[in-house]
Amino acid sequence: MVATEAVHSSWKEKSAVATTRSAHTVWEGNLAQGKGLVTFDSSGISEQPVTWPSRAEEANGRTSPEELIAAAHSSCFAMALSHGLTGAGTPPTRLVTSADVTLQPGTGITGVHLTVEGQVPGIDSAAFAAAAEDAKANCPVSQALAGTTITLTAKLA
Repeated sequence: MVATEAVHSSWKEKSAVATTRSAHTVWEGNLAQGKGLVTFDSSGISEQPVTWPSRAEEANGRTSPEELIAAAHSSCFAMALSHGLTGAGTPPTRLVTSADVTLQPGTGITGVHLTVEGQVPGIDSAAFAAAAEDAKANCPVSQALAGTTITLTAKLA
């Protein structure tokens, strides 16, 4: 087993208890003129409005399923990368991660692009890129999105 596989294996073993997080949406009206309210039940952090125009055109202060996927993916990837780097003996000082989820109306989600910039003492660019690729392949959200093309840009600060 290579070092990164051992790190991910130990993470999976420590996380043996399943957890479930919940959200719900109340939608009123048809797709084009309707509106919804997404509620984050598990955390209670907020309710967010959602509409078709906010999904397929401009956000205008509303969220979309793609933005929610982007939030989930960027945070999951950052956690996986931090864990992998720490397990390899090079814990990060800071990781700034973004995820861009592309929706093509009529087609669906056509891809996710992850971008990460890291401050990681004691590591070179090649090792950082390899750790980022491993995190991209092994974070649970990436695995859930396996049917989608996921690309990555990784650089050290």
